Amino acid sequence: MNVLIGRKIGMTRFFTEDGDNVPVTVIQAGPCVVTQVKTDEADGYNAVQLGYEDVKPRRSSMPVIGHDNCAGSGPLAVHREFRADEIDVELGDKLDVTSLEDTKFVDVIGTSKGKGFQGVMKRHHFRGLEASHGVKRKHRHPGSIGGHSANLGTGPKLKKGKRMGGRMGGERVTVRSLQVISIDAQKNLLLVKGPIPGPAGSIVMVRGAVRLYKTKARIVKAG
Repeated sequence: MNVLIGRKIGMTRFFTEDGDNVPVTVIQAGPCVVTQVKTDEADGYNAVQLGYEDVKPRRSSMPVIGHDNCAGSGPLAVHREFRADEIDVELGDKLDVTSLEDTKFVDVIGTSKGKGFQGVMKRHHFRGLEASHGVKRKHRHPGSIGGHSANLGTGPKLKKGKRMGGRMGGERVTVRSLQVISIDAQKNLLLVKGPIPGPAGSIVMVRGAVRLYKTKARIVKAG
């Protein structure tokens, strides 16, 4: 399977053999343990649960310790489930970054950085009002919000989805089709081109790219 759980280390640069400077994100991908295998016959769907990163037993719970023990592993800190059409692993198998050696593009799933409560200029990239003479402390305000009213254009309520201030970030984000630049099998490091969601040290999930644009599909086809 070409799915893994990892931890974002940070960003750096990678120089190719041609001398190109490529911005990359370093991910500590694996090793992961297959802690549960779900089948269509027993559970109604096919999926594989992976566990990542050892944790002290006192920081875990008895149900989790017993669950991971069935896979022949000590307690693990992170568990994630991945849907699969075909399952080619068994309970207790270990997966590391070498499972992505033949993968040219990956999707990375993580939780974006939380920004707290933000106004419309930062949250929705509004231009804001004029900052000229006579505009009294309104230059970062959203402007009129009552004109839309209800969904039909009339009524006492705001239109659904009206862009206003609110909590920003802290959401599940999937970045698709990131190019795999390099793999360090000894240190279980995966280098992908470009940024990924979340701060350094956050947990991410890596899977083979689900869909590709035409240009990237041609790269995969060419081998």
